[in-house]
Amino acid sequence: MAEHDLERRLSLRQATAINMIDMVGIGPFITLPMVIGMMNGPYFLYAWVAGAILSFVDAMVWSELGAAFPKAGGSYNFLKEAYGEKGMGRFMSFLFVWQTMIQAPLVIASAAIGFATYLSYLVPLPGLWFKAASGTVVVLIIILLYRRIETIGRISVLLWGGVLVTLLWIIGGGLAHGRFLEPLKHINDGLKLNYAFIAAIGYSSVKTVYSYLGYYNVCHLGGEIINPAKNIPRSMFLSIAGIAVLYLLMNISVTSVIPWHEIREHDFVLSLFMQRLMGSTAAKVITVLILWVAFASVFSATLGYSRIPYAAAADGAFFKVFARLHPTRKFPYVSLLVLGSVAFVFSLLFKLKEVISAILAMRILIQFISQAIGLLLLRRKRRAADFPYKMPFFPLPAFLAIVMWAALYCATGTRLMLAGIGVAALGTAVYLIQARMRREWPFRPYKPEDKGFRSL
Repeated sequence: MAEHDLERRLSLRQATAINMIDMVGIGPFITLPMVIGMMNGPYFLYAWVAGAILSFVDAMVWSELGAAFPKAGGSYNFLKEAYGEKGMGRFMSFLFVWQTMIQAPLVIASAAIGFATYLSYLVPLPGLWFKAASGTVVVLIIILLYRRIETIGRISVLLWGGVLVTLLWIIGGGLAHGRFLEPLKHINDGLKLNYAFIAAIGYSSVKTVYSYLGYYNVCHLGGEIINPAKNIPRSMFLSIAGIAVLYLLMNISVTSVIPWHEIREHDFVLSLFMQRLMGSTAAKVITVLILWVAFASVFSATLGYSRIPYAAAADGAFFKVFARLHPTRKFPYVSLLVLGSVAFVFSLLFKLKEVISAILAMRILIQFISQAIGLLLLRRKRRAADFPYKMPFFPLPAFLAIVMWAALYCATGTRLMLAGIGVAALGTAVYLIQARMRREWPFRPYKPEDKGFRSL
């Protein structure tokens, strides 16, 4: 099916809600004790600020590309356009889809596993029961997403309402406690600006950035956004600003009730927080709301990722079956079902801490760094009028994004760095075999109509 068969029905409000519920998810609740443990001091808030800064800088890159190429698939189209549609762009976009088929189900599975983790606070989930709970979440998400996009937009706004209620209750609880500003008074206690602090910021930022990921989800839905030239950048910056404020306030609220050195020892920090403030009943209610947040995150992430294999297949660069749209509801149902099935399997196989760093390690090289470099190439080849949104102080933010992502990649650790390179290497081998059979780049001679090929 052609790209125009997708319908532009998502408003700015709905697009922002989809971004935000993807960003929040279970991430901030499960990474809060991890970040405090890595920073090992009251200055852990700086790691959350660092994650917000990186997200904001990178969003400038996404905004330029998303506004200029508002199509389903996001990075698939950006890489293809940047590196040459008939040249190296085919290779780069293929690599992106290749790693998406692995890391997207990991993202979905991580949220589902996080859901089961917090559910075990309410109901004991030994062994197979824990895996059954996480797998069931994925199945329910697929059922909810099996419908028209405007209905999904309304569901997203409803889910975001529950996310907002959860965060505001947590923040309000700390305010009512009366010691809300106490963590800020001691934020620099014991702080030394040395290599140890910089290293701690780097390692802990792997976890905070994981909690911010999703600000670009709207780009994967580019073919379904109303007025994309304006709404795609707006939804991203609104999402990051809003979520950064909520994350900082939530961290301050929790540490105003539970000392930071105690938080790092608990898995159910938010449940413990509410239990100390209002008792066991309130702790159970907040746990239910956190489960709502985790469910909303899986919903949003699965929605965005399902458009990537579809976009590649519709373009003739992936298996044709993924290009099928539902005959009446107009959504890529094959892509949705396949990614959901892989995520279901991953939710049964992996543990939460194993997937968080792996998700970043697989994304950074092919998606974030290559995409920023691609924007620099596009700005040289295209007219300024081709970019409805232009980042301030270009090209400084693009270079800064590349440096920051490279540093974060190193912070994931040698094993995961090699795993990310291994996935890319295997994808390269598969592409070269396929390209040889189809006589595509780099196995076909240059032709004048091959736009972007000569310059690369």
